[in-house]
Amino acid sequence: MTRKPRKPVHHVEMTEGKCAIIRGLLEEYDIESAQDIQDALKDLLGGTIKEMMEAEMDEHIGYEKSERPEVHDPDRNYRNGYKSKRVNSSYGSMEIDVPQDRNSSFEPKVVKKRQKDISDIDRKIISMYAKGMTTKQISETIEDIYGFEASEGFISDVTDKILPQIEDWQNRPLSSLYPIVFIDAFHFSVREDGVVSKLAAYIVLGINADGRKEVLTIEVGEKESSKYWLSVLNSLKNRGVQDILILCSDGLSGIKEAIQAAFPKTEHQRCIVHMVRNTLKYVANKDMKAFAKDLKTIYTAPNEKTALVQLEKVTGKWNAQYPYAMKRWSDNWDAISPIFKFSKDVRTAFYTTNSIESLNSTLRRLNRQRSVFPGSQARLKALYLATFEATRKWTMPIRNWGKVRGELAIMYPDRLPDYQHFPDTYAEICSDPLGIS
Repeated sequence: MTRKPRKPVHHVEMTEGKCAIIRGLLEEYDIESAQDIQDALKDLLGGTIKEMMEAEMDEHIGYEKSERPEVHDPDRNYRNGYKSKRVNSSYGSMEIDVPQDRNSSFEPKVVKKRQKDISDIDRKIISMYAKGMTTKQISETIEDIYGFEASEGFISDVTDKILPQIEDWQNRPLSSLYPIVFIDAFHFSVREDGVVSKLAAYIVLGINADGRKEVLTIEVGEKESSKYWLSVLNSLKNRGVQDILILCSDGLSGIKEAIQAAFPKTEHQRCIVHMVRNTLKYVANKDMKAFAKDLKTIYTAPNEKTALVQLEKVTGKWNAQYPYAMKRWSDNWDAISPIFKFSKDVRTAFYTTNSIESLNSTLRRLNRQRSVFPGSQARLKALYLATFEATRKWTMPIRNWGKVRGELAIMYPDRLPDYQHFPDTYAEICSDPLGIS
C-alpha cells in the first residue's frame, strides 16, 4: 500500500524580538497555565488599546500628553481625563480607559464611540445561526467561550441585519436560460400568535448553462395550485428567465398547468425517485424488494417503447395484490417519459430531485435543531442562512455536464447557446454571501 506523503510542518519563526516579548511577558506576569496566558494577553490588549487611543488624541489636539502649549489659548482644545468603558473582546469582557477632550470632539478609531464589541462577534453569531443554532444556544455558547453575556434579543438584532441582503438575494436578476430546474419541498413548523402550524418551503434550484447549481428562490406557504405555481414561475420570468428546457418535480398539484402557461416549450419531468417511493407506500414489506426491482426495469429501459412494455408487465404482475400502486405511472406517463430520449448517464442529471440533496440535508439538520421556529422572521433568516451555508460548497459543474449539455443541445436545438455566463451577483453571493466564512 502506497503511503501518503506527510504534509510539511510549518514552524513559527521565533525572532529575537518575539523571544524578548515572551521573556518580558513571563517576567511581568505570574504565568503557570494556559489560562494565565489568556489573562495576560487580555491585560496587554487593554493597555495596547489605551496607548493607541492616546496617540489618536495627540494627533487630534495637536500636542503630546507630556507637552503643554506655550501660550494659553481659551479656544484651544485640551485633554480632559478618561472615561471608563466596558467592551467585549475575544478574551472576554474588559474595562478600557478612553481619553476625553474638553470639546468632546474626539472620535477614536481603534474603538469607536458606542462600540461595545471588538471581538467580531457579529460574524460569529451569523455563522452559528446559519448552522442551525437557536438564539438561546448561541447566547449560552458565547458566554461559555468568551465569558460575556449576549442576550437573545441582541443576537436577534444582529441576525436582523441580514434581512435587507436576503431581500436583495431574492430579487437578484437571473440568467435568461436554465437547462434544468428542480422544485422540491421542505416542511417545518412555525409558532405564530401561540399557534403552531406546519408549512412547506419550496426550493427552486436551477442548473445554469455552465452546469453549476444555483438556488433561484425559496417560496414559503401557500397551498399548492396551478395559480400558486404560475405566480412562482412568473416571478422567475420577471427576474430574467426566458427559457427552461426541463423542469423536474414531484407530483406538485397544478404544476403541469402552470408550466404550460409560463414556459410552454418546457418539458415536465416527474422525479422518478419520488415515484418509486410513493408507489412502494402501497406495498407490503414482504414484497417491497421484489416490487422495487420490477419498477427499476421501467425507468432504466433503453427507450420509451421498451419502458411501456415493462410498465404493462409490472402492472399485470402486481395489479391483483396492489391495484392502486401502478395507477400513477400510467396517469403521469407524459411526465415520466422525457428521460427515455437520453442516454443512461445523462438521465441521472435530471430524473430525480436528488441534485439538491446536499441542500435538503442541511435543511433537515436545521429542522432537527429547531423543532419549531418562533416566528416567520426567524424562519426566514434560518432558511436563507442555511441555504447560503450549503451553496458555498457548490463550486463545480454537476457530474458529466459536458455530456449532459451535448445531448440537451441536440434534443433542444437552437435553445442552448454556446456559452452563457451566470450573473456576477450570484457568484459573489455564493462565494461568501453574508461574510460568514
